[in-house]
Amino acid sequence: MAEASFLRAGGITVRFGGLVAVDDVSLEAGEREIVGLIGPNGAGKTTLFGALVGMEPTTAGRVEIDGHDATGWSAARRARAGIGRTFQRLEVFGSMTVRENLAFAAEARQVAGRPWRLLTSHRHRDDAVAADVLEVLGLGPVAHVVAGRLPLGTGRLVELGRALCARPRLLLLDEPSSGLDPGETAAMADTIAAAVAEVGVGALLIEHDMSMVTQLCERLYVLDFGRLIAEGPAADVLASAAVQAAYLGTATS
Repeated sequence: MAEASFLRAGGITVRFGGLVAVDDVSLEAGEREIVGLIGPNGAGKTTLFGALVGMEPTTAGRVEIDGHDATGWSAARRARAGIGRTFQRLEVFGSMTVRENLAFAAEARQVAGRPWRLLTSHRHRDDAVAADVLEVLGLGPVAHVVAGRLPLGTGRLVELGRALCARPRLLLLDEPSSGLDPGETAAMADTIAAAVAEVGVGALLIEHDMSMVTQLCERLYVLDFGRLIAEGPAADVLASAAVQAAYLGTATS
């Protein structure tokens, strides 16, 4: 575990009417580490992500960012404090080039919650940030390609790059391997590991592909029906009979 966790969440509960989607979940993640959040479909993982970034209202619990109580903060304020996020569904500007996608993200950070100002002014441009991220992710050869024409694997790198251009201290990655073949998944895992090492950002990762989970994650949290059923070092968690029964599809003895 990182010496000082950048994100701490305690007792997070999210209800939708009578349905408890996330039930008293606590976790933490720090910079320069990769932590996994796994569980079967419908376990509440993406809902928990929404609560952590401020996009989903919580019924109970506390979120701390860099030692500050962020429970009442908006999603925009949490982003400015260093929380970044990607989505399971690819989110890029399809009509813009790769470089333009990254530059827009870098500029949007400069104007905080008023990105529309970028449409009329270039005074917030930060081309150096976009150039650095292009290099880290190996996107230089496609920098001038329109993002909507890229294959899915490269498009996911662009989405990761946009998140990195906001200079987060912790990235919440929602199934970065979704839709990728095994070779692309392995390449994505290598890229995430390189980004953590070179940029110094931490990552909290939702992922179903166990090859990526075992390759990347130092620690794991496991959700089932909204409840935390296991946490700890990745190897220990994956060897747990409860986790194998709930997530990996094997019966307990």
